[in-house]
Amino acid sequence: MDTMRERFASVTTQLLDEDPRLAVVLADIGVDGFRSALERHPTRVVNVGIREQLLVGVGGGLALAGMRPVVHTFASFLVERPFEQVKLDFGHQDVGGVLVSAAGSYDWPAGGFTHMAPGDVALLDTLDGWTVHVPGHPDEAGTLLRQAAAAGDDKVYVRLSVQTNATPRPVDGARFLTVREGTGGVVVAVGPMLDNVLAATEGLDATVLYATTVRPFDAAALRSAVAGATAADVVIVEPYHEGTSTRHANDALEQVPHRVLGLGVGRRELRRYGQLDEHLAGQGLDARSLRERITGFLAR
Repeated sequence: MDTMRERFASVTTQLLDEDPRLAVVLADIGVDGFRSALERHPTRVVNVGIREQLLVGVGGGLALAGMRPVVHTFASFLVERPFEQVKLDFGHQDVGGVLVSAAGSYDWPAGGFTHMAPGDVALLDTLDGWTVHVPGHPDEAGTLLRQAAAAGDDKVYVRLSVQTNATPRPVDGARFLTVREGTGGVVVAVGPMLDNVLAATEGLDATVLYATTVRPFDAAALRSAVAGATAADVVIVEPYHEGTSTRHANDALEQVPHRVLGLGVGRRELRRYGQLDEHLAGQGLDARSLRERITGFLAR
C-alpha cells in the first residue's frame, strides 16, 4: 500500500493534467514526487526552496491571480512557521487554496520537535473559514484531496500522516461516519486514531463516530448519536493537541446536559526521539491506554 504522501503526489499530478487552474508550490520537501509533473507543467509546479514564508506567499499570490494553489510541506513549516502568511495572504486577502501537510504531530520522531506540529489544527481554529480534512487511509486522502482541489475558492487544510487505519472508509468530505452503535456513550475517532479507538472500545456499549473532516464540525451527527445514548458522555480522540475539538462538541450539545473528554497529544514535550509507536504510547493514544482512559471516563 502506498503512503498518504505518495497518494498525494500521484493524485495531484493527475489533477494537474486535468485542471489548468491548478498549481503546486513546494519548499524542497516532496519535490521528488512531482518530477514528472514538473516536466509536463513547468510553469505550474514551483519549488521555492527552503523558504516557508515565501511558500505560502507564492500560494496566496497564485490565488489572487485566479489559480487554485496546492501548497505542501511538513505541518510545522506549513502552518506554524509561516502562520502570519497563512493569516494574511489567504485569510485577509480572502482567497482560497489547499494546504497539504505531512509529518503531523510526531510522524518523524528523529526530526525532533522542529518537525512536529501537534498544534496545527488549533492554530487554524483561530482563523475564519478553513475546512480541515484528517484522512485515516491513503484512499481517503485521495478522495479528500480531489474534493479540496475542486472546492472553488475555499480555504482547505489536508493533514496527511504516516499513521493509517487498516481499512478505508467511505468518506464524503463533510459528515462523520457511524462505525459502531451503542448506548453507553459516544467516542469520536479522528482520522488515523480509528483503529486504536475500535480496539480500545471492543465489547463496550458505545457508539463510535469516525471523523475525517473535522472543520466544519459535524454537530448534527454528534447530536444524533448522543440522542441514542443513555448518557450524553462524549470522548474525542484526536491525533493532535488534546481538547482541540471539545469546544465544538460543547457548542453542538449546548441544549443537552453532557460531559466531554478530549484525548490527544499533550502539551508536555517528549524529548526522546523514539519511534512512532512509542510516541503514541507516551501520549496515551495506543489501544491499551485509550481503553483505560475511555472506560474510566464513561464509568463515572
